[in-house]
Amino acid sequence: MSTRYPFTAVVGMDDLRLALLLNAVSPAVGGVLVRGEKGTAKSTAVRALADLLPEVAVVAGCRFSCDPAGPDDRCPDGPHEAGPGVARAARMVELPVGASEDRLVGALDIERALGEGVKAFEPGLLADAHRGILYVDEVNLLHDHLIDLLLDAAAMGSSYVEREGVSVRHAARFLLVGTMNPEEGELRPQLLDRFGLTVEVAASREPEQRVEVVRRRLAHDDDPVAFASRWAAEEGALRARIVAARELLPSVVLGDAALLQIAATCAAFEVDGMRADIVMARTATTLAAWDGRTDVTSEDVRQAALLALPHRRRRNPFDAPGLDQDKLDETLDRFKNDNEPPESTESTESTESTESTESTGNEDDDDPDPGPQGPGGPGGGGGIPPQGGAPDGAAGSPQAPQAPEAPETSGAPSPAGPGERAAVQAAEPFRTKMLSVPGLGEGAAGRRSRARTDHGRTTGSRRPQGALTKLHLAATVQAAAPHQRARGRSGRGLVVRRDDLRQATREGREGNLVLFVVDASGSMAARQRMSAVKGAVLSLLLDAYQRRDKVGLITFRGKDAELALPPTSSVDAAAARLATLPTGGRTPLAAGLLKAHDVLRVERLRDPSRRPLLVVVTDGRATGGPEPVALGTRAARLHAAEGTASVVVDCESGMVRLGLAGELARELGGSAVTLDELRADSIAGLVKDVQGTSRRAA
Repeated sequence: MSTRYPFTAVVGMDDLRLALLLNAVSPAVGGVLVRGEKGTAKSTAVRALADLLPEVAVVAGCRFSCDPAGPDDRCPDGPHEAGPGVARAARMVELPVGASEDRLVGALDIERALGEGVKAFEPGLLADAHRGILYVDEVNLLHDHLIDLLLDAAAMGSSYVEREGVSVRHAARFLLVGTMNPEEGELRPQLLDRFGLTVEVAASREPEQRVEVVRRRLAHDDDPVAFASRWAAEEGALRARIVAARELLPSVVLGDAALLQIAATCAAFEVDGMRADIVMARTATTLAAWDGRTDVTSEDVRQAALLALPHRRRRNPFDAPGLDQDKLDETLDRFKNDNEPPESTESTESTESTESTESTGNEDDDDPDPGPQGPGGPGGGGGIPPQGGAPDGAAGSPQAPQAPEAPETSGAPSPAGPGERAAVQAAEPFRTKMLSVPGLGEGAAGRRSRARTDHGRTTGSRRPQGALTKLHLAATVQAAAPHQRARGRSGRGLVVRRDDLRQATREGREGNLVLFVVDASGSMAARQRMSAVKGAVLSLLLDAYQRRDKVGLITFRGKDAELALPPTSSVDAAAARLATLPTGGRTPLAAGLLKAHDVLRVERLRDPSRRPLLVVVTDGRATGGPEPVALGTRAARLHAAEGTASVVVDCESGMVRLGLAGELARELGGSAVTLDELRADSIAGLVKDVQGTSRRAA
């Protein structure tokens, strides 16, 4: 018996459990992306799903898990002869965040391919996950090119590996599940769209439900085997229901009326492309099969919309996923089939009654037994989730989504404290010119500064260090050619040894750490001026999101500086801090620069390969304390001495300008741009590269 935490013992989160079960019935739905705060049992629920999947029959000895009833005729281990095969449990394969491309898709032995003409292929995680579950925890931290490969395989049902003209193809059909914490950064909208369903989860705010979560978790940790045995009957019933729904699915009819509702809903919410229509159709069909019906109803379409559309409505990182349910109901009612009979819940209720108790549980039973018959049973939130979703206010309920709120730049100003002015609204963001770090880095893949990367244009070759990943064919042939006679070459083939192989060096773009140091003092407090400054910073944050940067935010005013947001991949968190930023007081410029110096020192220890870009948003004034200008100059020179790339956004306005921001930029060893020059459509200048210390010294 498995000692994993049972799926039916998960408390609440009905939408999450329903989305996972729908994909277990039909992987063609397209997988699930689970978004939620830390500690909400996202990973626990996903791992528990593996024990519910029925066993699969595979061809004995096939590394690609071919089905003996219909083996893949292009399987690298084939061809396979017809036979009964062997049964094994469905696998759940986890993709680590730091996995390489070869680990994901598999690796070809280039040396044998060139020297012997043999396609020696080592399967990757996609092959291992075929006909099972592929789980990616913290999918938002995975490199973009790996996510693209992963989603392409999930969409096509096969994986292609190509290396210098040698290619291998194998089947890769799996249930894709990704989890993420939005506080650590968002996925690009294009990647969000590739996930079939998305569910928002949050911890319950109900004390009784939180008590039940703790009670069950402690009971499982004390004796996993005994805890699992208490839920064995519930698990078996749910497993049988999955099998029954799979068998019924081909018989489900998606009528023209339901299809019209799907198309009208996607059009009403202005969803890009046609993928949403297809996913909704598959989801609604699977919902009907899960409920034991062969016809798709309006309620199926509504539930499918709640699961498939919210994440497809994001246009930028500051948009919160969500769906206007009043608009959804209005659209469905407008295109509803008048001949459709009223929704009947008798079949659902009868099925539920044989498998679980009512979701409210027995309030008079205070037995702390965590088994399925006490408050630790389905009555505490476990068991089989109903199709209609959780009750209002429950965690994961489509009626009460608890998504992280994006900043409202047009919202009401926040109240100001003594000596402060209220936060003002940000001006409309705009497309900015690219600010980049000079030189050639080796940081994480991104879209800002030049760097040596695994993907990009080929710039040269070198001897491989470890496994060969990107062959430089011309350099390899050049290295092997002088030794052909000594190696006894006969015939047309080239005799290649391992010492001849050359790794291609490539140049692409990296993501940087963009640290914003924003002047929030009284000199910036003019309403129109601060609104423009916030709009500029918001624009730079949007640019950082698109270029896959980490961002941090420091503000200075009054007597000190504050780290408003430690370096993070979540630009919407930075935008939220910016939206509530009040202004007022003196200008402790030195404090802001020294705080930035401390933050960058720590970040260099944490991630030495990620190069920083310091963006100081100020008018250049320094006031407060003894010798504020001299202190500011010395603080700026600290950054220059360490080679920190920097740019000063000059916020000075008016007819008379002192040019203090330009002087600060020179002390930092960087450059200064005005708010107008920051715009990509400005004619004030071309793209401005940040000047580093080396250029300053020259």
